[in-house]
Order: sequence, then structure tokens, then C-alpha cells
Amino acid sequence: MGTPLNWIAFNLFIVIAIALDLRVFHRRPHKIKIREAAIASFGWIAVSVLFGFGVLYFYGGQPALEFFTGYLLEKALSVDNLFLFLVIFRAFAVDDRLQHRLLEWGVVGAVVMRGVMIALGAELIEHFSWVMYLLGAFLVYAGLRMLFFNKGEIHPEQSKIFRFASRRLRVSHEYHGEHFFVRHAGRLFATPLFLVLLVVEITDVTLAVDSIPAVFGITRDPFIVYTSNVLAILGLRALYFLLAGVIDRLRFLDEGLAVVLVFIGGQMIGQRWLHIPVTVSLGVVGGVLLIALLASILIPPKNKN
Repeated sequence: MGTPLNWIAFNLFIVIAIALDLRVFHRRPHKIKIREAAIASFGWIAVSVLFGFGVLYFYGGQPALEFFTGYLLEKALSVDNLFLFLVIFRAFAVDDRLQHRLLEWGVVGAVVMRGVMIALGAELIEHFSWVMYLLGAFLVYAGLRMLFFNKGEIHPEQSKIFRFASRRLRVSHEYHGEHFFVRHAGRLFATPLFLVLLVVEITDVTLAVDSIPAVFGITRDPFIVYTSNVLAILGLRALYFLLAGVIDRLRFLDEGLAVVLVFIGGQMIGQRWLHIPVTVSLGVVGGVLLIALLASILIPPKNKN
């Protein structure tokens, strides 16, 4: 699928979509309301589904199943990651009107960095087959760690990248609207918003370390890995504003994702001896996530008293 024309066309579409979002639809910073977030979120899901059907029409059922499985997996991991963005924005007291713009630029950086990581991963897998076993073992470890070890409280303001940037850059003491840099007395200062953007970008790289190997466990086609990742994170901004009030209620999502990561990691390790069809992988991923969602809704939280 990864012909030069496909790569150019897809990336051109992404550039146009981001430019329209930044310069037309959200030119003026404002607080994103539920209705606007719902329209945008379902709009991106519709685009992704149409893309998947396009893959089905032009390339057949197997690549389409690989795309939908990778997209579902990346979307679920993205929902889990929304909680981190919520914590980051609360920790740095980011104005509601600026959060969309911050996430938009975060997505721009995420697309570039994930493209590089996917290209490197594809080259390694192409030349060193043992890398798949290494990635599989890492996913099993990541899933077990998510399942059995408590994450504890998160303090993004104490992260190394934030402290390093605070020491190395001239930083203004207050936000200046949507600006990442301002000038005072002829000197250039970074605003706190720029530091928050750095934290968001580094957080995404950390999260991509899990998600990209997981999609490589579904397909070896770099184009499918890239498109499923990018289309999932492009809808991340709208999904954040749609789910911000209920993210903390998805109490069993981590457990569901942990089981999925262990399953895919085990599949990558055992691929030499046991071939699992993509239809089965899609069923396991979708089924486990559905169970985790239903458990979060139906099982009441424990009384802390």
C-alpha cells in the first residue's frame, strides 16, 4: 500500500486538515463546548471509517482488517492517554480557551515524531527479524506493569523536561494568550504555554513507545501503521473535550488495555509457531475493550469510607 502517491496524498490531506483547523475553524481561541467536540470527534471517526472502506475497496479485506484493528487499538490507547492531558492542563492552570490550540500543535509534533518512529521501526524489523520478539517482550512487560503496578499520582510540573527547559530558557512569569514566545525589552521569552507544549510532546513520545509496537504486532505494512496512528490522534483533541468530564469514570480501561498489550505481545513472540488471523486479533481487541467499558459503567466504585 505504501506507494509514493499514497504517502504524498495522505500527508497532503493531513496538512490541509490541520491548516484548516488552525487557521479557519479555530482561528480565535475559545472554549470548546460539548456539541462542537462531538461533531468534530464523530467527524474524524467517520473519515477514518471511510478511509478503512477505501482500503477494503482498493486493496482487499486483509489490509482493511489490519487498518481497523490498528485504529481501534490506537484509539483505545489514546482515550487512556487523555487522562494525562487532563492532569497536565490542571497542573499548569491552562485556560480552557487555549487547550484546543495547545493540543493542535501537540498533534502536529506527534505526527512528525510518530512518522520518524514508525520509519525507524519498519527499517529495524525489515533488517533484523529478532526485533519483533524484542518488541513483543516489551509489550508483555508493559501490559503486566499496567495491570499489577499502581501508577500513583502524576506531577507533570516535576518532570525532567519541564525543569530542564525552565532552567535553560528565559520564561515569562505569566501566560500571554495563545503565544508561545513574547518579546520584552527586545529580548525573546518563552511563555509557560510553550513549556506545557513541551510536556505534552514528550508525553506523547512516551505513550507512542507502547502504541506503535502494538500496531506493528497487527501489521508489518508501515503505511497502515502510520495511517491508523495518525487518524486516531487527529481525533484526539475533539475526543478530549468530549470525554474530559467522564475520563476518570473509565476505571477498568487500564486493565483492558493491559490484557490487549499482553495478548499482542504474546502473539508477536509466538508468531513463528502459531499464526493468529487478524480477524481473531480484531475480535480479541474489540471484545476486551468492550468488556472493560461495560465493567466501568455497570460496576459501581468502591465506597472509600
